[in-house]
Amino acid sequence: MNMEKQAFSFNGYVAAAVLMALTAVCIFLLWVMDTPVSIFDSLEILLTVIAASGWLGFFMVQPNQAKVMTLFGSYVGTEKRSGLRWTIPLFKKRTVSLRIRNFESAKIKVNDNQGNPIEIAAIVVWSVTDSAEAVFEVDDYESYVTIQSESALRILASTFPYDPRDDDEAEIALRSHPVEIADQLATGIQERLGKAGITVHEARISHLAYAQEIASAMLQRQQASAIIAARNRIVEGAVGMVEMALIRLSEKEIVELDEERKAAMVSNLLVVLCGDKATQPIVNTGTLY
Repeated sequence: MNMEKQAFSFNGYVAAAVLMALTAVCIFLLWVMDTPVSIFDSLEILLTVIAASGWLGFFMVQPNQAKVMTLFGSYVGTEKRSGLRWTIPLFKKRTVSLRIRNFESAKIKVNDNQGNPIEIAAIVVWSVTDSAEAVFEVDDYESYVTIQSESALRILASTFPYDPRDDDEAEIALRSHPVEIADQLATGIQERLGKAGITVHEARISHLAYAQEIASAMLQRQQASAIIAARNRIVEGAVGMVEMALIRLSEKEIVELDEERKAAMVSNLLVVLCGDKATQPIVNTGTLY
């Protein structure tokens, strides 16, 4: 495994000043001294070769960028210091961005742990933290992020139910626990991308829905569940109001009702309070009995 290490390089402006001075010396020896090339001594030839090839060693490093350097197929180091730099001209340099990036997966269809087909997509925020591993451990680290993120998303979606009502024993569901699901998704993706020198900063679900073929049926079930829940609240409130009415009538001694009349009153109040439509009252002008 190739671990990132500091490359050999100098400040480019200092190197430029040195090379300019060396070039001036070579020009002085060649033109001012008017010495024929045929009688160059070994020192003059060496200085000329160094001055000419040295200008090929300059390179620029942008902020949040790294240059991975190799020499004849061997990794020699990474330069992250921004600005104009100089290194040995024989080094081959590859640029790797260290900036934070966003990746949004495509909408994929997968079955949740209840077998219901759902559509799900995610957004992954990531960056390269070890340039050597990103370049040498995988063939294409950007493609690796895409494939491994979608794979982790599929596994996550098949592990949990879409809705907590789908599994009474489930503590976490895709729809009802977004924070817990996001944490587990980020952990799962990080385990896969860590070997490529990539850090996952955040991962969250960006799209979640039932697949089209069962969407209408699931919508009807959700509507039925909502109606049942609303009816439960209505009946609970109506029973409390009837109970309160009977207690108040008894305390105030407004009217005395036998069990049959109490049952009729309870029935009428429940119809009024629980009905979907407004009731039409009937006024009894006769006696109570």
